[in-house]
Amino acid sequence: MSEDEILKKSSPLSPPVPGAQSGRRHWLLAGVGMAAGLGGALFAWQKFQPKGVMNEAVQNFWAQEFEKPEGGTLSLQSMRGKPLLVNFWATWCPPCIEELPLIDAFYVANQSKSLQVLGLAVDQPSMVRRYLGQKPLNFPIGLAGFNGTSLGQSLGNQQNVLPYSLLFDANGMLLKQKAGKLEQSDLDAWLRSVI
Repeated sequence: MSEDEILKKSSPLSPPVPGAQSGRRHWLLAGVGMAAGLGGALFAWQKFQPKGVMNEAVQNFWAQEFEKPEGGTLSLQSMRGKPLLVNFWATWCPPCIEELPLIDAFYVANQSKSLQVLGLAVDQPSMVRRYLGQKPLNFPIGLAGFNGTSLGQSLGNQQNVLPYSLLFDANGMLLKQKAGKLEQSDLDAWLRSVI
């Protein structure tokens, strides 16, 4: 046996296997792709969490007062201390009108559990009063008017979508938000998170 043959046999490094480099490259690219995907998912998850809403906007929310359709004033400060579901709606919004009976039934069924519901009408007071005269609701309504749009936007409704719903815990912290029509499954999950 020649000296080269002996060295090749005793060498701890084995000769390159054809295709090994492309296999390693494949796994390296897959790992980089997975890391980028997980990073993007984490970024999106953080971006769409209610925590992104400024604490100042939440504090401003609790300082609001609204006229009630039946007269008088509704102070949000008086609603602190119990979980609160807030629903921004309007009479001209079909999905809003569709979900109001569901929210009303949810309120009636869970009122004894200290859950509060508040509807903030982003609409003309006369239209809201007319609607409520035909289809009364059991939960309180505040007349937010078109200023309700900027209030909703400050609380995370960047696209100004109606309906828009929020859930606050008993300490007044924003827990959940949803742009679009609520479903029973949403309401059930939100209830479990505060009761």
